[in-house]
Amino acid sequence: MPGRRSVVDYSLQRRAVLADVRSGRTGLFEVCDASPYLTRAARYHGRQTDVPCPVCRRERLTLVNYVYGEGLGHVSGQAKTEAELARMDAAQEEFSVYTVEVCRGCGWNHLDSSYVLGAEPEPGRQPRRRRRTATD
Repeated sequence: MPGRRSVVDYSLQRRAVLADVRSGRTGLFEVCDASPYLTRAARYHGRQTDVPCPVCRRERLTLVNYVYGEGLGHVSGQAKTEAELARMDAAQEEFSVYTVEVCRGCGWNHLDSSYVLGAEPEPGRQPRRRRRTATD
């Protein structure tokens, strides 16, 4: 994604979690706990990789992107494909993307990375705030 900025990579944290699992300090039930929603999002919105699951080693990992931002309204918190992210990057104000790796076989899941997309706010300009409604 060309407009990515403020990228955070969680691979060191992932490595530490896997070391704890292999040493027995952390149980599989604690790390293989993907929710049904996450598993479904991986199936319909995710991008399968060639990387094998670090826990079961039978399935390939799937990457799922979730978007969050004040200007996104009801879209905030939804899973999006790479193509949808590219369209949103060109049309939206600044928003955050969180990429989660998921094994659809054993349920392993871990935050892979996070980054910011969308139009950068102009210096000195306050971000637009949405109007409050009677239901807020």
